[in-house]
Amino acid sequence: MAHINVPEGVPGIRSLVMFRPETGKPLYELAQVLLRGESTLSPAERELIAAYVSYRNNCTFCYSSHAAAARCLYEDDELIVDEVLKDMQQAPVSDKLKALLNIAGKVQVLGTEVKQADIDAAKNLGATDRELHDTVLIAASFSMFNRYVDGLASLTPTDPEAYAEMGVRMAKGYTLPQQPQQ
Repeated sequence: MAHINVPEGVPGIRSLVMFRPETGKPLYELAQVLLRGESTLSPAERELIAAYVSYRNNCTFCYSSHAAAARCLYEDDELIVDEVLKDMQQAPVSDKLKALLNIAGKVQVLGTEVKQADIDAAKNLGATDRELHDTVLIAASFSMFNRYVDGLASLTPTDPEAYAEMGVRMAKGYTLPQQPQQ
């Protein structure tokens, strides 16, 4: 049960933005820009970064929902998501993506953990300044989203099928949920 009076039965961040849409709207807009906006990183890769950070933060709702979205976006390669969450270094993703995930993991711990050597390693593997920027901002934003969801104890489904359905919806993009009818 959530720590505040949010719409009953609405999981995760959706209930929180329904509680206070004036703060939820910019959060959803940020997620839309970061995860679906113009980028040389695919939407699947960006969802994977969000899931990876959320997994490291032990935010079950966020890592489960964003992993489900990444699986939908990876389509036939959906197992990549679970392989990254299990062991990022051994997962079948590019070395550039591994370097970006390494940076995201450091941001998840503390922004100052990212060192010039991490940036140089990613750049040497082809990462652009824009990709570095977006990776750090996704990691920082999802650390905040994770703390928001868990800090207010929003509903976290236990049925994996609930996340599969969320993943299908989220793969299409981020729009503010409708307010419940009074």
